[in-house]
Amino acid sequence: MGMMGAEEELPRPLPKKDGQSPPLILGLQPSALVDHVARVDWSLLDQIPGDRGGSQRVAIEDLEHILSEVNTHMLPLADDLSPIRTIAGGSVANTIRGLTAGFGVSCGLIGACGDDKQGCLFVRNMSSNGVNLSRLRLKKGPTGQCACLVDAVGNRTMRPCLSNAVKIEVDELTREDFKGSKWLALRYGFYSLELIHMAIRMAKQEGVFVSLDLASFEMVRDFKSPLLDLLEGGNIDLCFANEDEARELLRGEPNTDPEAALVFLAKHCQWAVVTLGPKGCIAKHGKQIARVPAISEADPTDATGAGDLFASGFLYGLVKGLSLENCCQVGSCSGGSVIRSLGGEVKPENWLWMYKQMQIKGLSITDVPQ
Repeated sequence: MGMMGAEEELPRPLPKKDGQSPPLILGLQPSALVDHVARVDWSLLDQIPGDRGGSQRVAIEDLEHILSEVNTHMLPLADDLSPIRTIAGGSVANTIRGLTAGFGVSCGLIGACGDDKQGCLFVRNMSSNGVNLSRLRLKKGPTGQCACLVDAVGNRTMRPCLSNAVKIEVDELTREDFKGSKWLALRYGFYSLELIHMAIRMAKQEGVFVSLDLASFEMVRDFKSPLLDLLEGGNIDLCFANEDEARELLRGEPNTDPEAALVFLAKHCQWAVVTLGPKGCIAKHGKQIARVPAISEADPTDATGAGDLFASGFLYGLVKGLSLENCCQVGSCSGGSVIRSLGGEVKPENWLWMYKQMQIKGLSITDVPQ
């Protein structure tokens, strides 16, 4: 995580070209993040503090220990001899990259990136996928990292390390960052709550819709009060929750099932979505309710990024004016595409799989990259 030499100079963010239209969809990820993804056996997961299947922050020493143990706990992969796949990550970055690479939607990322090896990888990966990085601040210091541990049946456990990572500060945001865009995608995080509130305020001043992902059941459980305040503020237009997050949101209430959580979210948001893993998803917009099954042909390898890529497809559907059910169907296809291989980035052959699934459902694809 040391500084890079002159021969490995960090690529600069993509400059804004004269006459270039603002990105249609923006993502706010305070700190750039690199994922170290590995398939491991149960014994390693049992050694790691915290709930299996969730996301809990760790110190750099803990991250390094986890990664050092991967080689002795690694499960074999048929298509990849490398014990660890390292790629640009983070929930919002996954969603934004999916929108550009898979759907051809103009997208940008707001945040900060360190001047280390991980930062170089993050910038190279996101820019090569067409993401506009003119709003990404490059700073001296480390880039965030995350151990993404995948078990034998494809469930993932996340252990991010962001304690010393560079991040964008509240006073660095400007209304110019949001001008001309249609949507802003956010991920709930108590540690960046002030930044989230400022971003929402500026986005609304520029007429931008706001999408919020509930992040993890631990984040909902541990910081539910400020989350409820955020939702009840009325500025979240679209909210994504998975089944575990939905239950945590209503923990202590008489009814905590996903349907009840959907109704609760829809009271505060124009669009509410609860993803149900292999059972599909449910969504609500006004009086409309959609229930869409998952794609049985998905053949799961790794659930990392499934919710993020579902959001990519759902947002694509919204900006294309599709019905609520069709938005869910596109989300189901894109979410299914990422779980077919290791990590939160969709491989080219899995994009092709997704396009085929969408065609089977009668969903036309426009602006798909060639």
